Amino acid sequence: MKQKNIWGIGSIASIPLVMTLGNSMLIPVLPTIEKKLGISSLQVSLLITVYSIVAILCIPIAGYLSDHIGRKQVIIPSLILAAAGGTLAGVAAWRFDSPYFWILAGRLLQGIGAAGAAPIAFPLVGDLFTTEKEVSAGLGLVETSNTFGKVISPILGAILASIIWYLPFFSFPIFCFISILLLIFFVHIQPSQKKPQKFKAFIKSIKEIFKREGRWLFIVFFIGGLCMYLIFGLLFYLSTHLEKQYGIQDIKKGVVLAFPLAALCLSSYLSGKLIGQDKMKMKWYTVFGLALLTISIMWISLSEDIYVLLTALFLAGLGIGAALPSLDAFVTEGIRQEQRGSITSLYSSMRFVGVALGPPVFAALAQFNHFVIFFSHALFCLISLLLTIVMIKPEKPIKSNWS
Repeated sequence: MKQKNIWGIGSIASIPLVMTLGNSMLIPVLPTIEKKLGISSLQVSLLITVYSIVAILCIPIAGYLSDHIGRKQVIIPSLILAAAGGTLAGVAAWRFDSPYFWILAGRLLQGIGAAGAAPIAFPLVGDLFTTEKEVSAGLGLVETSNTFGKVISPILGAILASIIWYLPFFSFPIFCFISILLLIFFVHIQPSQKKPQKFKAFIKSIKEIFKREGRWLFIVFFIGGLCMYLIFGLLFYLSTHLEKQYGIQDIKKGVVLAFPLAALCLSSYLSGKLIGQDKMKMKWYTVFGLALLTISIMWISLSEDIYVLLTALFLAGLGIGAALPSLDAFVTEGIRQEQRGSITSLYSSMRFVGVALGPPVFAALAQFNHFVIFFSHALFCLISLLLTIVMIKPEKPIKSNWS
């Protein structure tokens, strides 16, 4: 990998890192926000959900625009908008008497910004490199940056909130502008010589892709959403559980939350390095990850012991980390450049669906029996595992139809 491309991939990797910090930093702070604002557990979970819902709606638009006007031309204004949303949320928490709905509005702006930033990073990697091996390695680094952000964000969020509870909102714009500067100076993509498709032709081509490759593509989309749902749902559950059941708060809680995410980060990095261009490896890494995830959540259903919970979540993090880079590579490497942003953006929308559903669903399920909550989720993971084995058939080269 050339020196300039190393700087380029590092700059691209800052995008999902920043977007992850903007969302995941709030996880350990949610119980504190709930107390400070005098709101319910469901209301505070909406601070994560509203960010994700608006991103779901805007991501396909951002993907289409990135294919037509350029990746950086979409990403940089989106980062500016996300920074403005963080600033609004921080100012509202600092100065307003009834800040909850203003904070929600700030989170909404952050979600719109996230829609035009993080998802476009994946096709930008595909634009930066020319070989499948480099693309796979680059995607692994970007996914690792994403997961590394999840590792440090609970600790960073807890540290900042221990100073002033709304400081995580104000820190986000700083991270955004650092990422903007890196993109301006280190990411240089040659514009495509092909004329972009007209909208009707674009919609027709997307339909044709899903008609031809929907057998595996829908499964990849579903599993990507499921993994993100479980990450954010389990983190929300653990954050609330640690504080209410065990009195673990502040920085100590942030460190505890970081352990399963550290497993996810390590596994994601190794998976991205090892899969290379091998489609069969991508499939079986995904199968292995889902199997480990199924076993871990089944184990949680059988015991409420805190050490069992933390150990099983560590293993679940390893499983999700093994699957995610393979899913990214399946989607990104099989799409030609002029459609890459649109398809990967639809995939990212599904991931944001998972992020949006995780916290409120786990908040709503808190009233039910512990075994029922986790056993039902283990069954979903098992079904996903079986679908992966049956529906994804990479022995037929995925790229051949799109080359």
